[in-house]
Amino acid sequence: MSELELEQRTYIKFLVKLGKSGSEIRNMLVQVYGDNAMKKTAVYKWIKRFSEGRERVTDEERSGRPVTSRTDENIAEIRRIVRQNRELTLRSIADQVNIDRETVRKILIENLGMRKVCVKMVPKELTNEQKQRRVEVCQDLLERQDDILGRVITGDKTWVYQYDPETKRQSAQWKSVNSPRPKHFGQSKSRVKMMLLTFFDIKGIIHYEFVPAGQTVNQVYYLEVLKRLHEKVREKRPELFANNSWLLHHNNAPAHMALSVREFLASKQITVLEHPPYSPDLAPSDFFLYPKIKEILKGRHFEDIQDIKGNTTTALMAIPEKEFQNCFERWTRRWRQCVASQGEYFEGDRSDIQQ
Repeated sequence: MSELELEQRTYIKFLVKLGKSGSEIRNMLVQVYGDNAMKKTAVYKWIKRFSEGRERVTDEERSGRPVTSRTDENIAEIRRIVRQNRELTLRSIADQVNIDRETVRKILIENLGMRKVCVKMVPKELTNEQKQRRVEVCQDLLERQDDILGRVITGDKTWVYQYDPETKRQSAQWKSVNSPRPKHFGQSKSRVKMMLLTFFDIKGIIHYEFVPAGQTVNQVYYLEVLKRLHEKVREKRPELFANNSWLLHHNNAPAHMALSVREFLASKQITVLEHPPYSPDLAPSDFFLYPKIKEILKGRHFEDIQDIKGNTTTALMAIPEKEFQNCFERWTRRWRQCVASQGEYFEGDRSDIQQ
């Protein structure tokens, strides 16, 4: 039991003796404590108890509860229970060990160094072969990183919307204790959208284009995209184009792996950097570029297609070269993380790998 809860119980007892109603007491607590006020059910529970003559504001001792709950035996027992089922609530663990929830919480956090987190959704349940392939590809890239990082041009596609709602974190606001909690009406992404294709390297954007409405990015269309990219490399990276030393990195989408596309790349002697299947966590577009521009665009309403294009282009061009360099450094760290995790998805996991 926290000091704040004990303090509120004391106030409830006092207000009950003054003859205040349940709704009055609840409103007073909310006015004073805001979001930290006791839940409505808890307030009415204690109103009932004090109305029936209870004087103590502290919890009753449980029968059989030891005087000192944070014992080595309880710590070991809680460790065993949690390892068997990591989804258990504090109440469930407390009932099994016969100690209070606050002590269970302290044991989990302070003694066992644990915290409860939400499950992270991943693209796919990887097979052992797919995990091994992720490791092999990343090991190969790590061995060649000094040679390839300055020559890689990576790209992918994404949707940009006329309206894309802010994330919960983006809509967070500062408030004082007594001010009401901000409210935000739920909205969904608009149906009006454009597909964006972007290619970039360690220095910045090389080529981008918006796919015409109704056009799918099939092998025929993607082949034309690569031809336009080829010319942009000639224009913007003449030193790489002159000796044909640039490397193309894209994922394993069917259009990218089509025979016509592979024949074109071979005819231009363009080397493709391997990307393991089902690995958006290893694609710079997915972990850097598109989250970056969507963070800027989220929560904004655009008037029409041209407005979408204009604002998206502005967001792309505003990214400084230093951030692209940081992106490629993060890419190499992700290769190491993939190897260290034995091919498992690693985003959201804590890692000590820094370089």
